[in-house]
Amino acid sequence: MGKLSGFLQLIRPVNCAMMGSAVIVGASFVEKEIFLPDVSTKLLLGFITSFTLTGASMVINDYYDRKIDAINEPSRPIPSGLVSTEEALSLALALSTIGFAAALMTSTSCLFIAIIAWIVSVAYNTKGKHTGLLGNFLVSTVVVTPLIYGGFAVDKGLAVPTLLSVAIAFLSITGREITKGIVDVQGDKAQNVKTIAVLYGEKTAAVVAVILLLLAAGLSPVPWLVGVVSIWYLPFVIVTDAGLVLSSLSLVRDYSRENARRIKNSNLLWLMLGLSAFLAGSLG
Repeated sequence: MGKLSGFLQLIRPVNCAMMGSAVIVGASFVEKEIFLPDVSTKLLLGFITSFTLTGASMVINDYYDRKIDAINEPSRPIPSGLVSTEEALSLALALSTIGFAAALMTSTSCLFIAIIAWIVSVAYNTKGKHTGLLGNFLVSTVVVTPLIYGGFAVDKGLAVPTLLSVAIAFLSITGREITKGIVDVQGDKAQNVKTIAVLYGEKTAAVVAVILLLLAAGLSPVPWLVGVVSIWYLPFVIVTDAGLVLSSLSLVRDYSRENARRIKNSNLLWLMLGLSAFLAGSLG
């Protein structure tokens, strides 16, 4: 049971489920009949691809972060000894194989997108994270990919709602990643990771993160205003925006490591609710 718990901690199932759900949201922008058998089968495969490749990326991240985590998060599975490095790499390989197989079963386009996303995530985990803001952009790119993937999974490609959701999500995720840099500043300094918090201080990182989060909130009404989502989008997005604004105010007032950790975790909830807004607005 301890080993299974360690594996689950590595893959972060909530994050994986959110990424899998983003495929369905992305598909809903271009395909209203998502419950038709053929469509739902492709979306199930898309969910599996996104879930497993996200899990693989999380594991690879923990593998390369094991020295940083020994300082910042010593209770994580690898630095604590609950999962060995060999077991972590084997888990990442198994998850990647499942993800690519599901993508191939969907379409060659989906396999291509999955491979590109996997390469970007590995590039971040191995080298990109040391570049700071560029690394944050790489993370955001990977996280918004399922929204794009969903359209291709149902053979419809891109649409205006997709591009708007990608822009909003990209800003939100980058803001969250910069906030995470405040949480990890001690370990990042030790490993020469050039985050905004390390280079310019926690206060500057908090301000930059808040600007991005508020830009995302400010952009969020646009999909409804231009008529690409229904009114059912509004209740979800209003709550999401309220959460982002309150989180931003809290982070500006208190940019301590403890509060940044709380904000980082709460922003994951707002991101999930934001996805629900687009799903409700597209299908409603």
